[in-house]
Amino acid sequence: MSAVLNEMELTLTAPAQAKMADLFGQVDDSVQGVRVFATPGGCSGISFGMTFTDAINDDDGVLAYDGFKVVVDDGTLPYLRGVEIDFVDQGDGNATFVFNNLPQIGGGGGCGSCGSSSSSGGGCS
Repeated sequence: MSAVLNEMELTLTAPAQAKMADLFGQVDDSVQGVRVFATPGGCSGISFGMTFTDAINDDDGVLAYDGFKVVVDDGTLPYLRGVEIDFVDQGDGNATFVFNNLPQIGGGGGCGSCGSSSSSGGGCS
């Protein structure tokens, strides 16, 4: 059984919630949520990304919003505790999800855009 995440573990800003709901409305009914994951690399040694998922596993944590769910596996969750996901649209076709407040890996500093995934071309694809 998947665990329910709370906003102490992971939050989405209002713009991120609106964009996620918009993207989620464009996919078919087999999509269960937006999976947030961590991979080796990036300026802090870890890079974050997002993709649509058609499965929620027993070891996943789920944060439910109106119209969509954010899914995080238990291996990624320790890296995301306290993180805020924001959506930044600079108005020139450059729109991005940004992971802010990365406390476990040194924090934003000069790496404010690390771990972001572009929303162009479908965003969470």
